[in-house]
Formats: sequence, structure tokens, C-alpha cells
Amino acid sequence: MVALGGCGSGDPQSAATPADYERALADAPPQLARLYSQPNELLGGGTEEFERILRGLRGHPVVVNKWASWCGPCRFEFPFFQNQARKRGTRIAFLAVNSEDAREEARDFLQEYPVPYPSFFDPRSEIAELLGLERNFPTTTFYDPAGELVYTKPGGYASEAALEDDIREYSIEGARAGQ
Repeated sequence: MVALGGCGSGDPQSAATPADYERALADAPPQLARLYSQPNELLGGGTEEFERILRGLRGHPVVVNKWASWCGPCRFEFPFFQNQARKRGTRIAFLAVNSEDAREEARDFLQEYPVPYPSFFDPRSEIAELLGLERNFPTTTFYDPAGELVYTKPGGYASEAALEDDIREYSIEGARAGQ
């Protein structure tokens, strides 16, 4: 059995800063620019607001990452999402769900690993349950431009290349196939 550690000097470092995102996402289309106008925010509103935001992103593929500040694999993969949002955020919507966490710890985590997109604060896993994701940390879901769930990846990404492969398959190529 292999155990993954989430603490100590082996933790990954943040891969981006708010200024990096500002430059990289300056040309985002209006729907995505609105989303990215809420960087690092912990949004409320529960399942209804989450579904409303997803509906508002139709026309773009969406990648949703469920994370928690106490989750070692979440901490490990977060720099991968930082890089991919910076590289692909003008074509793909990135969004997150922070589940089973304390607000202060989640804010501290986002200070350490800033992202250009908001996270829904989901302390009782209501959004995660709606998505069928309440048990696994982290979990990533991929939606096509029509808003349909096309793939769920339970567990963390071992490398940025693995995340990039899934983004390419389920968000970029899948988006082309649906058009």
C-alpha cells in the first residue's frame, strides 16, 4: 500500500500569481471574464447558485475541481489547475467546489495557491452530493459546451500532463465534436 503525504517540505509551490492570470486572461470572452472577475472567492448559494453559474457558462467547456484545504492530493494537484487555467482559461471555464472545509482554512489555502476562478463553499458537501462527488477528494468533472457532464475523474492527478490530457480529451476535442 502506498500512502500519499500532504504535509511538509515536499508540498508543491504555487505555480501562478494574480498578475500572471491578469495578463493571461485579458482576452477572455465576456462569460469567462465575468467568472474570472471573482478570483479566489468562496461563493455561497449552494446547489441552486452552482447550477445557475454552470448554466451561465453554456457555450464553453467547463472543468470543475472539488478540493479541500486538508486534502494532501488536492494540495499536490492545485498547481496543475493554476497552470492550466492560465494557459487555457480564455477557451475553457474553470470553477471549483470547496467541500467539507472550514472557511478560514479554505481562504488560507487560496492565499497560498491563488486561482483566477471562484470556488463554491460547500461545507456539508451538498454541491458535491448533487454531482455524485461527496466521497472522493479531490474529484474533477468535465462539462461540454451544452452543459452536459461528460467525464468524472475521482482522485487526484499525479501530473500536470495527466490533467492536460483529460482537458484535451474532454474539453477541447470533446467541445469540437459537439459543435
